[in-house]
Amino acid sequence: SVLFVNVRVSVTTVNDDLVKECLSVLYNCCICTEGVTKSLAARDDFVLFLFTLMTNKKTFLQTATLIEDILGVKKEMIQLEGIPNLSGLVQSFDQQQLANFCRILSVTISEPDVGNDDKHTLLAKNAQQKRIASPSRAEVNQVTLLNIPGFIERLCKLATRKVSEATGANFLQELEDWYTWLDNALVLDALMQMATEEAEQSSTGENESSLATSPLRHRLPQSMKIVHEIMYKVEVLYVLCVLLMGRQRNQVHKMLAEFRLIPGLNNLFDKLIWRKYTATNHVVHGQNENCDCSPEISFKIQFLRLLQSFSDHHENKYLLLNSQELNELSAISMKANIPEVEALVNTDRSLVCDGKKGLLTRLLTVMKREPPDSSFRFWQARAVESFLRGATSYADQMFLLKRGLLEHILFCIIDSGCTSRDVLQSYFDLLGELMKFNIDAFKRFNKYVNTPEKFQTFMTQINSSLVDSNMLVRCIVLSLDRFESQTEDVKVVEVLSECCLLSYMAKVENRLSFLFRLINIINVQTLTQENVSCLNTSLVILMLARRKAKLPFYLNALREKEYAEKYPGFLLNNFHNLLRFWQRHYLNKDKDSTCLENSSCIPFSYWKETVSVLLCSDRTSLCAIASYIDEPFMDLYRDLLED
Repeated sequence: SVLFVNVRVSVTTVNDDLVKECLSVLYNCCICTEGVTKSLAARDDFVLFLFTLMTNKKTFLQTATLIEDILGVKKEMIQLEGIPNLSGLVQSFDQQQLANFCRILSVTISEPDVGNDDKHTLLAKNAQQKRIASPSRAEVNQVTLLNIPGFIERLCKLATRKVSEATGANFLQELEDWYTWLDNALVLDALMQMATEEAEQSSTGENESSLATSPLRHRLPQSMKIVHEIMYKVEVLYVLCVLLMGRQRNQVHKMLAEFRLIPGLNNLFDKLIWRKYTATNHVVHGQNENCDCSPEISFKIQFLRLLQSFSDHHENKYLLLNSQELNELSAISMKANIPEVEALVNTDRSLVCDGKKGLLTRLLTVMKREPPDSSFRFWQARAVESFLRGATSYADQMFLLKRGLLEHILFCIIDSGCTSRDVLQSYFDLLGELMKFNIDAFKRFNKYVNTPEKFQTFMTQINSSLVDSNMLVRCIVLSLDRFESQTEDVKVVEVLSECCLLSYMAKVENRLSFLFRLINIINVQTLTQENVSCLNTSLVILMLARRKAKLPFYLNALREKEYAEKYPGFLLNNFHNLLRFWQRHYLNKDKDSTCLENSSCIPFSYWKETVSVLLCSDRTSLCAIASYIDEPFMDLYRDLLED
């Protein structure tokens, strides 16, 4: 408390050096003495006061470091609207200060982590959402930021500004030397300031900086400038990514398009984001190239996350292409005699990428060069998949097929020896979006998977984890159903008869096998955002069966499976509970229901109707689950679903 008072008094009565000393003492107390940080965090008046010190450039770094430390342990998220003259404060920052301020903002606009794995279940999340007032503090803080004049525009400029670099042959070694001991952007700022002072003092012969004895002294500004800029961009891209995923998404999208974020990132792609290294076997930070503590790795991953958020279910995704590539999409639609997608027609050509390649095409190029188990493959696949998600576009699929994406994915799954479950899951999901309803894609698949051994390897990968591969299974089932209704098309008939994948799924015993396992690997207590897709895939199989009046056959097959396993009721009672949860979860979530409809091309009304039919309590109905559970085994798991 005494230190707090002294800091407040010193602001008006003593010089900046004393304020810096007070802040330094407070920061060291936080590090060295248990409980100090939490005590300071509990003082809302003190936390808000600290923000006022950020107006002074000489104390900015010390203040920002202390605020970041305090907010990291604060129980209740601070409300940005409570900061005195926040708009004026932010507008007073230079670009360097604004980038560092993004480190603080990231804590204030992100929803807090709900904790351990149990808390990540959909059951727990739904219960938590009922308890938490809406909108949350994070959502309120996002709106506060968006209302600051020029805020998003300045972030876009920070994210896309070029680095004036003239790197020598030893740049990569320099980079490694520096971030073995550089912690964060705030430390870099302090060192940059020291380097500047050193340069000024050297001209007068008064340089006593400790950096003067460093063997890297003369290379400091050049090396630091690049790492400095990379670390800034990580923070800025994170803030933009969070805002893109928030409730104000459309407003943020409009501003990011207007301020040309995507063309700017496209211009940085080769020179900064994915630079061509001269040493291909360079080791970062003493570990492999995917070391999480590398600023460059963090930068690339944050960039890919931003692309994923930007493209996902939004018409602005076409800004990732250049004008020539947009024309190519139009030509594909014209050749196939199908109308152009409305979003493509409405794309403002003045806001798309410049140069010979758009950002999506550049991403595909580097994606193919990644080592099999590279963690970048996961994020790259997610970013490309987001471009395809939503209502299926034949032109979008063909654009990527023409660039060899399907063959690359199949190589990764079948021939590369990739063992990473995360990478394989992302590739299965991407393959599903790429092939869905596209007869040309299935023809290409059959051309690549041209031996029984390759097909067996592919199916082994799928069957090894249905949680990872079920979206691809759903794609195959949906595509087969559509193709079977297009038998007047000679090309479709040819592929149907030749494609090993479609032939496999056409066998009812194989579809039933998938259905059994999809229902058996989940229950209401273990449902998460990751595995709820298994429930929806099982529903797709049954909806398509219902369309063909075969639902009773499938339900009876489930019953026979139970008795064969000598465990009557275990599948059907579990499925009944899952569907009860499905009703509660999806009937109150417009976004999720829209995604289900767009991804399956099955009206959501039919989803709801099918679930209602399956949950019907009338035991005389041949389409009701209850009709297939014998009385002694009825409602085995009723108590597991909390009302």
